[in-house]
Amino acid sequence: MLEYSNIGIFGKMNSGKSTLMNLLTQQETSIADATPGTTADVKMSLMEIHGLGPTRLFDTAGVDEPDVLGEKKRAKTLQLIKECDLVLVVIDPSTSNFTYENEIIGMARELDKQVVIIFNLFNPFDDDVIVQCKEKLLAGILIPVFSLVAVDVTFRQPLIDFILANFEPDFKPMPLLPFVDANKYYVLIIPMDEETPDGRFLRPQALAMEYITRNWAFPVAYRLDLSKARGAVNESNTEKERFQRFINSFTDKPHAIITDSQAIDIMSRWVSDDILLTTFSVMMINYTSKGRLAEFYNGVKALETLKTGDKVLIAEACNHSRVNEDIGTVQIPAIISKRFPGVVVEHNFGREFQSNSSLEKYKLIIHCGGCMISHQKLQARLRDLRQVGVPVTNYGIFLSWVQGIAALEKVVNPWLFQK
Repeated sequence: MLEYSNIGIFGKMNSGKSTLMNLLTQQETSIADATPGTTADVKMSLMEIHGLGPTRLFDTAGVDEPDVLGEKKRAKTLQLIKECDLVLVVIDPSTSNFTYENEIIGMARELDKQVVIIFNLFNPFDDDVIVQCKEKLLAGILIPVFSLVAVDVTFRQPLIDFILANFEPDFKPMPLLPFVDANKYYVLIIPMDEETPDGRFLRPQALAMEYITRNWAFPVAYRLDLSKARGAVNESNTEKERFQRFINSFTDKPHAIITDSQAIDIMSRWVSDDILLTTFSVMMINYTSKGRLAEFYNGVKALETLKTGDKVLIAEACNHSRVNEDIGTVQIPAIISKRFPGVVVEHNFGREFQSNSSLEKYKLIIHCGGCMISHQKLQARLRDLRQVGVPVTNYGIFLSWVQGIAALEKVVNPWLFQK
């Protein structure tokens, strides 16, 4: 599970942003041209910077592009600042108006982002006016400044050295499963429904397997037949008996069970209290949010106040192929429709999130595990939701809450209440 630093390149049209991107990546990653507005969308490139590690570089459209299309590009560019760890503001020092640059700097500082200024010298005499430019920039004297000629490859290593000297990555160690102990067994409940791809586990399942193994413990995968588990009358069915035989086959009882969220209705009843229980969705949202599980746990309380006409947003950060019993589009909406008649359910799919003005209309956000987005992107979403005062919960927490407070407490216990 690699930790990436997000470095974004921002500025006005024709300031040399794409050329700087190509300088760093040492290839024609972005189209560089004198035509204004050449960069039509955010361009991302993965690279390894020696001394920094895995890095995502983002090239953005100019924030000063006019007309309706330019406004769309600008909105997306400014949204990206929320996801960056380091903001590179590229400036042509021959310019006389720094309104747009100051907007970028101001927004970055307001979001507690690290900022550096890159003066791209198109004219050899521009270097003489840099001091005057800094005086016109917001807190320009306090922000690290580097001057270069972006088309000159000899500036690449000095630029990297400058970034290394002025950027402090915030790599907070985040254990995937903090309750894993060496030489103990951990059972992964994997239903393998119609959405399960052939030939591999889903990412949360694979990550759990790797983490448990790496920490000298023993992961054991168990395929549960959900239809059989739910289909029998009362508690008497062959699927439960099969599961109990499996659990009883251990000489040392499993320390914890991590289940697919859609099976929590079964597992919350079948797993005894002396075995820890949680879900893959809860595991991933805690990991991707850098330990902010309590925020999602507290957010589920908003369900208690829902009334007819309220809107709930289901946010799923990927675009997988959805079939009949999809959790986000079928199972959760069906539960809401039954438990909260008249409440409107809407969806947000993919890696892009809605603007704050759109988010304000919702009473609750129900977010997936976030396994397909970066922690920077999820942190940006949480910051937006806190700003507009909209609570957020998670698939695993929601589906556990539906089973009652005892099930919910059991699922979050390994994370929030373990001493």
